[in-house]
Amino acid sequence: MKPLPVDAYVEGVRARERAMLARAITLIESEHPRHEALAQEVLTRLLPHTGGALRVGISGVPGVGKSTFIDALGMHLVGLGKRVAVLAIDPSSTVSGGSILGDKTRMARLSRESTAYIRPSPSSGTLGGVARKTRETLLLCEAAGFDVVLVETVGVGQSETVVADMVDFYLVLMLAGAGDELQGIKRGILEVADMIAINKADGDNVSRAERARAEYRAALHLMRPGAEPEVTTCSALENTGIERVWSSVAKRLEALRESGQLQKRRKSQQIHWMWSMIEDGLLAALHAHPEVASLGPRLEQDVREGRATPTSAARRILGAFLSGP
Repeated sequence: MKPLPVDAYVEGVRARERAMLARAITLIESEHPRHEALAQEVLTRLLPHTGGALRVGISGVPGVGKSTFIDALGMHLVGLGKRVAVLAIDPSSTVSGGSILGDKTRMARLSRESTAYIRPSPSSGTLGGVARKTRETLLLCEAAGFDVVLVETVGVGQSETVVADMVDFYLVLMLAGAGDELQGIKRGILEVADMIAINKADGDNVSRAERARAEYRAALHLMRPGAEPEVTTCSALENTGIERVWSSVAKRLEALRESGQLQKRRKSQQIHWMWSMIEDGLLAALHAHPEVASLGPRLEQDVREGRATPTSAARRILGAFLSGP
């Protein structure tokens, strides 16, 4: 699709035109250098109109019912008069080529709402690249007047900290009745979670969910004494506990806003984002360097067969890179 003039994107997004928002996001996702320059110009023009949305990250173990939960939470927010955008960041897509969100099929109710917008992540690229596109898509959604942006991640690898660095509140969904409740908790999740919600607390699973809640709270008390995130239960299927979850999220974000901590956190995230992009750019330039491309495979073989240490090999590669093309 041929790019439009900058004014067309800016005015269309500001006018809340869904088709133009979709085209602007497609422009951001493009890998073409000319498109990237145009996308940054569009974002720069829209930047003064961003920052008004509540940014909430949602993660969870496989099978926890993230899509059902987001569908239920999104419908609750729509019922409160909120405009809701759902974005997905999928680090596994770099291998499978697919989207964890499964497009809009798993959020049937929310996808039919005129005040909701669902966008899956790009299907390729590094985790850093996918994160950059998700961050910039988030800004476009804010400029388009959405009140809440939900960022979904599959919850593997580094995705917890990546998403935590772009949202105001990080909600982790857990599952009860799947064996040892504490065994599957990753330290990364515990360190960044602002709330843990045990989903599928319905039917015969209610008592197990309550036991899991007690175990999670005990574990968090040991790991984060004095700063434990809230632990609650809910059932997205039966739509119970969803209102309580959002009430807690909104109350926490309002307190952060009033104290000035929310703005401080966002500014810190912006600086971290800048340096992350610099690191990604340097790494890309390193791999594209002709001498490094030639030297790299030989040094890998030397390290593999014990003829060189990783440190000495790394120094040779960096020396080749810093000496110029």
